[in-house]
Amino acid sequence: MSAPLINGKQVSEEIRGALRGEVELLTKQGLTPGLAVVLVGEDPASQVYVRNKEKACHDLGYYSEVHRLSASTTQEELLALVDKLNRQDNIHGILVQLPLPNHIDEKSVINAIAVEKDVDGFHPVNVGNLVIGDDSLLPCTPAGVIELIKRTGIEMAGKHAVVIGRSNIVGKPVSLLLQRENATVTMCHSRTANMKELTQQADILVVAIGRANFVDASYVKPGAVVIDVGMNRLENGKLAGDVDFESVKEVSGPITPVPGGVGPMTITMLMQNTLIAAKRLGGLA
Repeated sequence: MSAPLINGKQVSEEIRGALRGEVELLTKQGLTPGLAVVLVGEDPASQVYVRNKEKACHDLGYYSEVHRLSASTTQEELLALVDKLNRQDNIHGILVQLPLPNHIDEKSVINAIAVEKDVDGFHPVNVGNLVIGDDSLLPCTPAGVIELIKRTGIEMAGKHAVVIGRSNIVGKPVSLLLQRENATVTMCHSRTANMKELTQQADILVVAIGRANFVDASYVKPGAVVIDVGMNRLENGKLAGDVDFESVKEVSGPITPVPGGVGPMTITMLMQNTLIAAKRLGGLA
């Protein structure tokens, strides 16, 4: 019998419905959440992401600015724009779309974004607050992963969660958020010697390794929650996750599909962060 699907698109729409209601109330109080997105260069995937973020802003009633800069933009020019947005009262969230052209230092740009407007959750201060358990703007994809697990109704406290992947964007922060929910967390990565032995113990398995169909049914404990963060383009043009969905769904408990699982949650959590930032900056939090 196939496992129940965790429908990220449906969960995302439910959250957006709640956000839309909050934005209407805030706007009546004279505060409209504002998000500025900066895109440098012509990366096709980044252009799609930016369009989707712009659309989400319009759908939810946010104020939106998109700054599309040429690939030849200098680091100094980009930092000057970030500084301007930091000082703009109608902008509550700033997102500089990654990756940036090679001649621009990503760390310098991330560090230049005002902490209270860092809706990507990448600024070292926000990362540090996440590590020590203080309040912070959370990175969007990991926050979306936790929200999807919560929506299954399965208690995370006391469960063994295994995370495959140790990136700064997903693996590390999602492991910290799972610990915040009182799960016992094991992190696996490319150098883990006994990975399958560890994943077979997981009540919750989060896969973010960037390799198509890497995890098959032999990695999965029967009934485990499986969250697939992977998004890989196959030679035939189709999208595939890091989990071999067809085999794993016959063994697992609730599982996310690709597409339609974690993906829709990322922009929704970005919208939620922007709302939180707007309320804090507007003195309404």
